Amino acid sequence: KNILQPIKELIRKGDVAFGNLEGVLLTEEGSVKKCSNPKVCYAFKMPNHYVDYLVEAGFNLLSIANNHIRDFGSVGAANTIRILNEAGIPHAGLAECPYTTFEKDGIRFGFAAFAPNIGTIKINDYANARKIISHLDSISDIVIISFHGGAEGSMMKHVTRKTEIFLGENRGNPYEFARMAIDAGADVVLGHGPHVTRAIDIYKDRFISYSLGNFATYGRFNLSGPNGISPIIELNLRGDGTFISGKIYSTKQLGEGGPVIDEQNRALKEIQELMRTDIPESILNIESDGTITKDNKPTKR
Repeated sequence: KNILQPIKELIRKGDVAFGNLEGVLLTEEGSVKKCSNPKVCYAFKMPNHYVDYLVEAGFNLLSIANNHIRDFGSVGAANTIRILNEAGIPHAGLAECPYTTFEKDGIRFGFAAFAPNIGTIKINDYANARKIISHLDSISDIVIISFHGGAEGSMMKHVTRKTEIFLGENRGNPYEFARMAIDAGADVVLGHGPHVTRAIDIYKDRFISYSLGNFATYGRFNLSGPNGISPIIELNLRGDGTFISGKIYSTKQLGEGGPVIDEQNRALKEIQELMRTDIPESILNIESDGTITKDNKPTKR
């Protein structure tokens, strides 16, 4: 009930507050997926009423396109969609709900989410992705795109600009996908999946985050080193979706998990370092207090 309390004031600041919901909302037992190796297999679900805690924390936009939305089969996925609909939280990412639109303070938002997993809208099907994104662009002021992509693990924090494989699965090329999405009409691209924080980027005045890390987990997770830190990224956008400025707030998870503010600002420092190594040509500047601004021309870092 209280796992999100330490950071809820930050989440509530946003007109739109996005997160990736990894797992299903399902009070019933359901039919859990079968795993060949239980030691590396996770099945995630939360009781139906946990949606109230998401609402109370301020989340009002969720991706359900990830490798855990089918952990309890079609019943779990369908129940999650039903509960989110009842709670009034826009969501997308499955064949049943490939995209959505909603209005906030006179701005029409479009949202779609992509992943490499069964039943999700595929991250590697660029033709279909372009079709969805361009359609949203035609009916929305600001288009937000989410992707669950990139290889997983503490050593996978770099943007390789190549196709990434994890456990034999094609997890897409996050760098290429983000640019394709913006070319098709996206205004913000938010990545997750590697379980570590990655660099941020800007392309055609549109913001990209390649991975938002492990944010709010509980139990049985490796939260050491880069696995236990995550940014909350605040974005200020114009009405057409172009980037004005932003700010990075660092969080960490202690003990069995749950986000609290990290006074050491490790997620911020991680992003600054990854910008230097992975996106040295970026025109984004990140100050020591987390403020993100844009230069008019690229600078070496």
